[in-house]
Amino acid sequence: MIACTLLTPSAAFAKDPGGSQFDVSGSNETDGGQTLESRIVFRGSTGGTGAKETGQFTPVGDWTPPACWYEPKWTPAEFSKEFQKQWDIPHASGVGEAYASSKDYYINGEPYKDFNKSETGKGMWWDAVRDKSREESGDPAAFACDTKTFWVENGETPTVENAVTPKILADLAYSRIKVPDTEVTLAPANTTKVNLPTWAWLDRAKFQDVLVTASLDVGGVNLQATTTAKPISLKLEPGTPDAEAYPSSGECTFNDDGSIGEPYAREKLTRPRLAEVRYLRSSGDGTFKLRATITWEVSWTGTGGAGGDVPNGTFGTEQNVTVQEIQAVNR
Repeated sequence: MIACTLLTPSAAFAKDPGGSQFDVSGSNETDGGQTLESRIVFRGSTGGTGAKETGQFTPVGDWTPPACWYEPKWTPAEFSKEFQKQWDIPHASGVGEAYASSKDYYINGEPYKDFNKSETGKGMWWDAVRDKSREESGDPAAFACDTKTFWVENGETPTVENAVTPKILADLAYSRIKVPDTEVTLAPANTTKVNLPTWAWLDRAKFQDVLVTASLDVGGVNLQATTTAKPISLKLEPGTPDAEAYPSSGECTFNDDGSIGEPYAREKLTRPRLAEVRYLRSSGDGTFKLRATITWEVSWTGTGGAGGDVPNGTFGTEQNVTVQEIQAVNR
């Protein structure tokens, strides 16, 4: 019987007609050897150095974070420097034509002149960011942001699809949330008997709300969004079909006081059961893999009062449980 208790830098690249590339690592502390990182900053439970959070949960359903988006990238001087750096290559067949086209577009007044340096301080050059793993896998969504690097005046909202918004920031924050492992404490510890009640519980202090804030403050754009994950249930799967669970789903929901079930004590064995699993056979020379999965309810709030819900997430871990036969001696 199991009674469960919860006591309360990887680079993503985008290309413009000038051949620019930049890295999106989320740390925003160094350029990681790339030309320039995304200007979005992530803070909170992202699993960075020293963080207690270790697992990235899986969205329920087929929801995915943005595969690409646009954000303010360069001042005119920065774009000029980047343009020259990226085009410092031999002008082989075809490349020279592309270079000439980009030079006309950004330097020769068709439509921009000298990277819009006369408008310095009045706006920024925007460019695309792609999710690296989805770009490398050939996901078409990662290549949907194919608009040329474009100029946006401070205070204006670009009309191009996938331009950064609080909702995009919230979705990016969701994809970076890390949550605690869900290894449970067992009584008896790790080794139990066939048909013997076995309790499991988790430290409530470990499973409080976790959140990540994504912010962008550059070139007249000041946006942020905070995505929060709240633990709402614990599901225990015994690791074998030869077990009886109550409730049959194996899922332990929160009590009114914010707990799940209650910790083991001998005097509680006569109380109505809250959640349990009864192993019906031994694990032999091996073990069963008990899986404990927390479901997290996720919501977000952002600049200008924006906000809403996004799909729940789940994260689980496995631990080995040895189930032995009870030996009896007849005289």
